[in-house]
Amino acid sequence: MQVMIFGAGYSGQAIGAETLARGKAACGTTRGPDKLAELGSRGITPYIYSGENFAPELHRAMRTITHLVQSIPPGAEGDSVLRLTGRDLKKWFPALTWVGYLSTVGVYGNHDGAWVDETTPCHPKSARALERVAAERAWQEAGQAAGIPVAILRLAGIYGPGRNAFVNLARGTAHRIIKKDQVFNRIRVEDIAAATLFLASSKTGGIFNITDDEPAPPQDVVTEAARLMGVDPPPEQAFETAEMRPMARSFYGDNKRIYNTAICNLGFQFQHRDYRTSLADLWSSGRWKG
Repeated sequence: MQVMIFGAGYSGQAIGAETLARGKAACGTTRGPDKLAELGSRGITPYIYSGENFAPELHRAMRTITHLVQSIPPGAEGDSVLRLTGRDLKKWFPALTWVGYLSTVGVYGNHDGAWVDETTPCHPKSARALERVAAERAWQEAGQAAGIPVAILRLAGIYGPGRNAFVNLARGTAHRIIKKDQVFNRIRVEDIAAATLFLASSKTGGIFNITDDEPAPPQDVVTEAARLMGVDPPPEQAFETAEMRPMARSFYGDNKRIYNTAICNLGFQFQHRDYRTSLADLWSSGRWKG
């Protein structure tokens, strides 16, 4: 198994680390030269990818990889990798046997707090979610044309070492925004990596929700993190009057509870199934700092 991660950011680096831990080769792309050394220090062979073309050294590496993970969000013009390759994946990736596309549970849209699973139709509202649905379909079509299984991993809100409520509390940037009946699911980044390798190892395609088992109000997570830290939580703020960036406010437009039925039915077991035990693990281990 030789894994290439397009967009080796927070989740991509975790996938690379899990790949290396299993004794397999991992390489990843980044847009800027300043990130090359960081990837290399983690054991991930680094390549520059601008989204506009495949540099010669990246193109050479693409010819030997067996498993591709696409973590780069699409734009209005679609998925950047497929824009360059078209549907002829085998021309550019002749050894390819599996693709994993990292998407988002945002594709389901708003369900007013109801439960959804992988069979629930997508009703995206935001431009970002519409672009994700289009990219999912494009990868499925490209995989079908090439005879390659494609796994669509729909991720809940991502957190983990270095990116969590403890960090926000320590920085003074944590908020408790109250919107009546609002809930979110979450997912530890290590579980994203483990789920990706689980599907990659068996070359399994399909649609999979990658999420914990306990949707909860966002303010409850901050309160629990503050309790573990032994500090006072920030004051509550009403959603309607809170100062928020437009992107942050847009996330509150979707309210749903997510099942992770499909991957669990295959035998995968999430290690961090709820935010309370996960936060306790991050705090007691000291890994919350990253």
